[in-house]
Amino acid sequence: MKQYISENEGRFFDELFSLLRIPSISAKPDYRPYMLKCAVRLTELLKEAGADEASVYNTDGNPVVFGQKIIDPSAQTVLVYGHYDVQPPEPLEKWRTAPFEPVILDDPQTGEKAIYCRGANDDKGQLFMHIKAFEYLVRTGQLRHNVKFIFEGEEEIGSPSLPKWVRENKDMLSANVILVSDTTMISDKVPSINCGMRGLAYLEVTVTGPNKDLHSGHYGGAVANPINVLCDMISSLIDKDGRVTVPGFYDKVVELSDEDRAQLSRAPFDMEEYKSFLDINEVKGEKGYTTMERTGIRPCLDVCGIWGGYTGEGAKTVLPSTAHAKISMRLVPNQKSDEITELFTRHFLSIAPPYVKVSVKPCEGGNGFLIPITSRAYQAASRAMGEVYGIEPVPSRGGGSIAVLADMQEILGIDPLLMGFGLERDTIHSPNESYLLRQFFAGMESIALFYKYYAIEE
Repeated sequence: MKQYISENEGRFFDELFSLLRIPSISAKPDYRPYMLKCAVRLTELLKEAGADEASVYNTDGNPVVFGQKIIDPSAQTVLVYGHYDVQPPEPLEKWRTAPFEPVILDDPQTGEKAIYCRGANDDKGQLFMHIKAFEYLVRTGQLRHNVKFIFEGEEEIGSPSLPKWVRENKDMLSANVILVSDTTMISDKVPSINCGMRGLAYLEVTVTGPNKDLHSGHYGGAVANPINVLCDMISSLIDKDGRVTVPGFYDKVVELSDEDRAQLSRAPFDMEEYKSFLDINEVKGEKGYTTMERTGIRPCLDVCGIWGGYTGEGAKTVLPSTAHAKISMRLVPNQKSDEITELFTRHFLSIAPPYVKVSVKPCEGGNGFLIPITSRAYQAASRAMGEVYGIEPVPSRGGGSIAVLADMQEILGIDPLLMGFGLERDTIHSPNESYLLRQFFAGMESIALFYKYYAIEE
């Protein structure tokens, strides 16, 4: 496929950039027209690539794109999943370039060329690789499998509408494996394939004190400050050993055997490089586990946002009426998002002191999943990536969440396979999101080879 990429590189960038320029931000309701625009553009690209059909389907939320090419009803079928929605670009002042105007620039540290734009990696750039690998196989007569595509517009807000749509269209989506590129590799030195991802329980908490903001001189020291109370409550949620203190939080967590931990430890990890990349002096996490284990096989709790009172420039001596925080809990397989949400809510309300009122609002969530590394699909992916990178990829456990994949696994009865080609340097969800061209091209090559090695016959 190298030659095909070389011959069509300019067209590939033009087509990808047409997607990247669309600000398909699912978190902002006012951007809904852009969601439809992006979905329609994807149907055009799928048809141009060789799909027999590609259409936009309405859901209770943002539209879903479904396309397919059926070679032989009796052949193996690959269902490609991706999402076209992106994170909000703020803070805008941190971007090197306009967040929705894609450009190819040199990486400031390495000098390598990369695409800079919101969605360059997550996930427009990665789903686009699948469209182009499919196009190559169709146009060269090498496609031997049925291929179906499902691209959604709500992954960044927890895919609230997709599970229902998948249930309603279960027969149309029937396949043998769900192929996904929406994850990162452990490093650019050794490729890896995610064999599992964590789940998520995400909530917003509010602490309310007096019925209005108060003068801090007249009332300070006599009335509880909701920000102070919220900070105390949050600090009690994690103990000195880095363990979450919510009762029952660890009840269903499966402890990995020494053998399994040794297998996962095959993945390369340079602590000094890790700390240097993040510009930190030391790491911190649950006692008794390595950094990679903390982000792969262990659950955690983090405050993702906290606010209240006056935060503008200058001074305003105010004792606020309310304080708020957004709390994220990453979960490992067997932990259920709804159960953890209930446990957290019960605990957080129970520790509220009598001088404030506390509420908890669930925002989004989903369960984690695991896949066997002995599966035919995993072995095909491993062989394909090994051929492209010149080294056998290692299995890894992803620290992030693609909540809907666990739902799809359950509804459709098939496993997801995560062939992600992003790197930590791509800073997804942050300003200056980018995607190295060599990873972009290597992804297309690996995906095309996956189809070659994913044999039709058992």
